[in-house]
Amino acid sequence: MYTTLISATDLASQLSGDAGRNWIVLDCRHDLMNSDAGQTAYDVGHLPGAQFVHLDQRLSAPKLSADGVFRGRHPLPEKEVFIQTLRDLGINQDSQVIVYDAQGGMFAARLWWMLRWVGHAAVAVLDGGFPLWTAQQLPVTTELPSARQGNISIQPSLVGQVNAGQVLANIDTRECTLIDARAADRYRGENETIDSVGGHIPGALNRFFKDNLQADGRFKTATELQAEWQAILPNPAKAIMQCGSGVTACHNLLALEVAGLPGAALYPGSWSEWCADAARPVAR
Repeated sequence: MYTTLISATDLASQLSGDAGRNWIVLDCRHDLMNSDAGQTAYDVGHLPGAQFVHLDQRLSAPKLSADGVFRGRHPLPEKEVFIQTLRDLGINQDSQVIVYDAQGGMFAARLWWMLRWVGHAAVAVLDGGFPLWTAQQLPVTTELPSARQGNISIQPSLVGQVNAGQVLANIDTRECTLIDARAADRYRGENETIDSVGGHIPGALNRFFKDNLQADGRFKTATELQAEWQAILPNPAKAIMQCGSGVTACHNLLALEVAGLPGAALYPGSWSEWCADAARPVAR
């Protein structure tokens, strides 16, 4: 069972054998500035058998709650809704799920975390994603796969999460270390291209998700990640990961798992939810 990362060569080997019959491959390519980019890229070519999963349409809920409160750019759907999405993709209780993108795992890690959120451990991110797959001249197709209805059900969650109220309380208590996965200019409030308000949550440290990667887009080794993370995070079980909208924060959570440092929680609403309420404090 693969639970964090899988190499391109290992995935190609599994998909070509009998073991791959119960494997589900999901394409999560996306562009925050162009929501159609992932589907377009998928149509041009994707891994054999891969199904496309759109971040906005299938991995997020409406931005406004039933009472009109803004929940962030990519709030989590209800678990029952998400489970039906997984069933529609043909995922069973015993399926091995592989997720990939073309952005170093930026979007794939979100789906990796969400599957663990509903208790499914057998999910891994393709290390190096689509770019490394094609660089190794592994097969790509435009054929559309068909999926049977799966039987996955909600199991006890394998991850933790917190809400805005808990993050607000933590500003005073400093019980948990808060890590912001956005680029440094967004963290400092110098780039409002994506964020409606610049800055960060008071007390948050900055660890850009791309710092988890090697130059070729693969994750650093477990030893490297462990050393880098332990330098800023003394106790992963007392940590909260956030970003712009609860997506790239999952990349840091995946890196911690690879490093053997589990236990950190996700703040799903992240900065986009936080800064929508002018009463919440902002640091720059």
